[in-house]
Amino acid sequence: MKRVFSGVQPTGNIHLGNYLGALKQFVELQDENECIYCIVDLHSITVPQDPKELRKNILDVAALYLSIGIDPKKSTVFVQSDVSGHSELSWILTCNSYTGELSRMTQFKDKSKGRESAPTGLFTYPILMAADILLYDTDIVPVGNDQKQHIEICRDIAIRVNNKYKDTFVIPDGRFLKTGARIMALDDPSSKMSKSAENIHSRISLLDEDNKIKKSIMRATTDSDGEIRFDPENKPGVSNLLSIYSALSGKSIENITADFAGCGYGDFKKELVEVTKEALLPIKKNFNDIRETEELKNILRAGAEKANTIAEKTIKRVKNNFGLGF
Repeated sequence: MKRVFSGVQPTGNIHLGNYLGALKQFVELQDENECIYCIVDLHSITVPQDPKELRKNILDVAALYLSIGIDPKKSTVFVQSDVSGHSELSWILTCNSYTGELSRMTQFKDKSKGRESAPTGLFTYPILMAADILLYDTDIVPVGNDQKQHIEICRDIAIRVNNKYKDTFVIPDGRFLKTGARIMALDDPSSKMSKSAENIHSRISLLDEDNKIKKSIMRATTDSDGEIRFDPENKPGVSNLLSIYSALSGKSIENITADFAGCGYGDFKKELVEVTKEALLPIKKNFNDIRETEELKNILRAGAEKANTIAEKTIKRVKNNFGLGF
């Protein structure tokens, strides 16, 4: 079996972009692979966090993992900071990476734009992500398309180390979806859907109330053309809504556009509201059933034990190859 690893930051409610771009893959992969899924809380502290809110968000994301269909009997689910190997390996990889390659990372450029100085953790974020992946001898990393650059630098560092210290790391491959892999903001289809956007109607979160879902979709940016067709370059807003519809309903974009031939945007949006509400209803119910239970914390504790067992073997091999300890 191939080993799969991925993770999500506990920085607020997971939205459709997260779900359709990455989390949906998590569920699909667990039947035929050994899957390890993490709540990456160490990544979240690259920006200031309220401790109480962070702990709440960690459990929210864990509950959402289970709510979308991740099965703790099939997959290992845990919190990143409960496995010390992530931080230990991150330092070793830091010593085998270069400021030049880190300074070229798009995410760092975007998040540090306009600042005289940025947190060091923001700069070295890709190294911690590489450590997350390499710590588990990962074969496949299911992530959104916006993470391709992070997978590339992870592979570069692993290959660099292997060239010097043979057979240290498994070289991972990213797994990226095509349709629905990059869900854009509802109010600005030139930008990806984001948790941090000021306009709450730019996104739909998995736990949104039905009224919020309706308002966000009905306000979504389209165009003056009036034709429902998939054309990301000339009709980015409509194309984004078609991608969401297709990913949530399982229908092809071709079939959807045929169904709405001659219809206006209003009718299309109203139907998309119903499709979205129907898709999210079981997730919200599952979340409410598991979120406040002790079972959730027990699953995370058991997952951390399993993850530590794998991580300790990797750390031992890495330290041995580097000549650390005795």
